[in-house]
Amino acid sequence: MVIISSKYNPFRLLKKVLHRGENDPDRSTSFNDRQEQEEAYEAIERGTLLVPLERIVGSVGRYHDFDKQFRTHPAKSDERLQAIIEAMRAGKVMPPIALYQIKEDYFILDGHHRFQAARELGHSEIRSRILELLPSRDTLENKLYIEKTLFRDQAGLGRPLELSELGQTGHLTWQVEQHRDFLSQQSGEEVSFKQAAADWYVTIYRPLATLIDSSGLVRSFPGRTVDDLFLYISVHQWEKGKKRKYGIGIDKLIPTDMEAFREKMAQHQEQGYPEMKREITVFILLNVEGKYEQQIFDKLLALNEVREVHTVHGAIDMIAKITLMRDLLSSDAELLSHFIQTTIRQWKGVVSTQTLIPGMSRIKDQDRCHL
Repeated sequence: MVIISSKYNPFRLLKKVLHRGENDPDRSTSFNDRQEQEEAYEAIERGTLLVPLERIVGSVGRYHDFDKQFRTHPAKSDERLQAIIEAMRAGKVMPPIALYQIKEDYFILDGHHRFQAARELGHSEIRSRILELLPSRDTLENKLYIEKTLFRDQAGLGRPLELSELGQTGHLTWQVEQHRDFLSQQSGEEVSFKQAAADWYVTIYRPLATLIDSSGLVRSFPGRTVDDLFLYISVHQWEKGKKRKYGIGIDKLIPTDMEAFREKMAQHQEQGYPEMKREITVFILLNVEGKYEQQIFDKLLALNEVREVHTVHGAIDMIAKITLMRDLLSSDAELLSHFIQTTIRQWKGVVSTQTLIPGMSRIKDQDRCHL
């Protein structure tokens, strides 16, 4: 990481370039406006990386040659563009384009034709030299961006974790330091923070984040990200060691020791990771009005979650066996209440319901058990 000092200020040249095209009505997303909006003036060299073409949203100068879709104006010759396209088709390695980055967006400083050629050829990424301009405007969004970026740089990761709350990266640092101590003790040699972070990312972060992502758990937490849930689960499992409000049974999948989790997940390929869901079976006892009994019986059978329905004689009119799937951060009571309140309790003729959750269960061999 290289911070550009005030002795070398690339923006002097930048202002000259911008001035040449600032009156062009077809110019793309204004770099100058975005820079001023974010107060992004401190520059850091990010090296050469592959950047998704869709993340390149604007241009620095050269507006007289390109419209806001980065295509040459009809009046301009496209001979150079065609030559670059042919060279790229032939497999010639092109030099990286030069980009300015402001948060998640990129602006072309040099390499417009190479960018357009890559897009014409259907490429999704382009090799780019990046100079990032860090936002300094005092907003929550910018503070969060700086915090995530700082951890990414300290850990040497390829991308920042998408956290939505300030002050959370300290927990990630704690995990990396704990893993660093473990690796040092295991190898008998000093392990750097970045070395530990690289191993933590692959063997601890990515398995748990994959479990969370594939489970669809994030859909139950609007406004949160997979990384938010990674932090919630991992902090409570490995750092705080306190009893959670939710998550009964999660210890079987995610041990309370971080290194034990790492060893457990090392036994699986990514496509074979266990799911963060479990099946629960309950029995619903119903009292119903006699004239609606057949109708309610049929409606119960129509529900995918219902496995069996029985009418019975006695204080209860009907028994239904129901199987539900829940994620490991939800409580059984919450899931059952939602299911019953939105289905059975809404039906006309249902007088009352009771729920029985089995404790210890054993099913005999059905071939030897006949009624």
